[in-house]
Amino acid sequence: MKRPLPPWATEVITRYASGSAGCFVLHGNVHDRMYLPVTQPRLGTLGSFLEEVMVPQFDVVLSYDLGQGIRVERGKETFSEWPGLKKDVGFPPQPVRAIRFLNLYLIYCRNLRALGAKAPKVAVIIKGAELICPSLPNALNYDLHGLASVWRSWSSEVELEQHGQAVFLISENLNTLHPLVAKCPTMAQVEIPLPGRDELTGVMEVLAEECHTALEDFSDQLPWVASRFSGATVSAVEELLRRRHYDGKPLKERDFAELKKELVERDCGGLIEFIEPDRTLDDIIGLEKVKTWLRQDLELWRRDELTAMPMGYLFCGPVGTGKTYIAKCLAGEAGVPVVVIKNFRDRWVGSTEANLEKIFALLHALGRCMVFIDEADQSLGKRAGGSGDSGVSSRVYSMMAQEMSNPDNRGKFVWILASSRPDLIEVDLKRPGRIDVKIPIFPAVQPEEAHNLLKALCGKLGVKLESGDWDKLIPSLPKILTAGGAEALAVKAVRLVKAEGHTAFEALQEVLETASPPIPLETLKSQMQLAVEESTESGFVSDAVRSILAE
Repeated sequence: MKRPLPPWATEVITRYASGSAGCFVLHGNVHDRMYLPVTQPRLGTLGSFLEEVMVPQFDVVLSYDLGQGIRVERGKETFSEWPGLKKDVGFPPQPVRAIRFLNLYLIYCRNLRALGAKAPKVAVIIKGAELICPSLPNALNYDLHGLASVWRSWSSEVELEQHGQAVFLISENLNTLHPLVAKCPTMAQVEIPLPGRDELTGVMEVLAEECHTALEDFSDQLPWVASRFSGATVSAVEELLRRRHYDGKPLKERDFAELKKELVERDCGGLIEFIEPDRTLDDIIGLEKVKTWLRQDLELWRRDELTAMPMGYLFCGPVGTGKTYIAKCLAGEAGVPVVVIKNFRDRWVGSTEANLEKIFALLHALGRCMVFIDEADQSLGKRAGGSGDSGVSSRVYSMMAQEMSNPDNRGKFVWILASSRPDLIEVDLKRPGRIDVKIPIFPAVQPEEAHNLLKALCGKLGVKLESGDWDKLIPSLPKILTAGGAEALAVKAVRLVKAEGHTAFEALQEVLETASPPIPLETLKSQMQLAVEESTESGFVSDAVRSILAE
């Protein structure tokens, strides 16, 4: 079945047909395989999509990239009629001369039309534009500036459609493209997103016959299979299906979560960690008021009451209090995946911003998910970048601020920031409309809380005691006990049991009597105070916490 064009292609056609744009920068998922809605649907590259779907009526289609040089994709005979073509010399390979050569041909065709002669319709496709004319701040490279000027002249030619001409510059990222091009107001920038459910369904239909073994259990459920792979590239899905078919291993429903995790993480090159949580808020010890609040928000999300749903949360509190764990439990309760943004910063010019572009594209393709950023005070950048980072920090800040406040994202994904130093996060990034709810996460500050926390973690590690023995240990419990600290105590107790033959009670007693706090008490209290000051609800802070901080 022939499927409709993707939205990005419809936008290009609309803008071209209306005469509002004739030169396009296509960026984003440009290196992926694509579903081609032609007479006999098949998979192909973006180049073949442009040639066969977008400009099928053009007489001449020319392409250029650094590896292949200038190629005549269609209309060789028509192109050979150009008087400026020196048939015994060949096409110029160097970028500057090649682009000027193409520019001369466009001018020649426009002049023909101006003189009333028949002129061919011409489309030019520049592949790998960011490699031909890259972003090099402060570089006195006149060749690059010359290339950028030619491309800007193409975009400023508002009558390209009337001349029967179209230009496509293909760049994986905008931030790695020369700023004279990337920031040109007359250049139509169109993002090609990761494939959605409709496009992936078309991919499944194309591959269903060739990879029938892989899909034999889902031959009548292809749209459902497509929805389970949202966020992955067509290339990754195609490779998976072909490999499964070759190995004779049909896909099973239990496979999808792990396979999707592998595909998404591989496509993003280690920039994110993709998690399908297997725990819920019930797995959190204590924090009853916080859990009640979060469950109410999730119920609003399920009912699509998005105006009351927060755009994001800030989990703040001392190190080791389990902020990451709570985020995963929250996502598991919601039944959505967690995207953990890892170290996206890079030393190469424009690469950090390009990495963020790739991450944002993934988020938009996944559907509902939660986006977790640990150590947010370090990751989110600063409004005023440092003198030694060439402005990268301020650009990261700007990109994050824009994405976090985008109203179109409400209900699609929820931001979760975690930090033990929330005071170092830019105030604008914590404002309502970006982070609406700030939740303090505190250590156990009462004997009963510390007892329950240590008992639960010891139980998971196989350290079992009678209730009466636990009561004997309560006086020895630390005054302030974090989840991380409790886990460290439990691990030490297990070691004493396994290595030295202690009973569980003897091991815990020795550990509690001899252990030194992993974090100084004053540091814990100062981080707790910061969390109190950030909290958006006074009910999140117990009287016991206030009493400890008042001492």
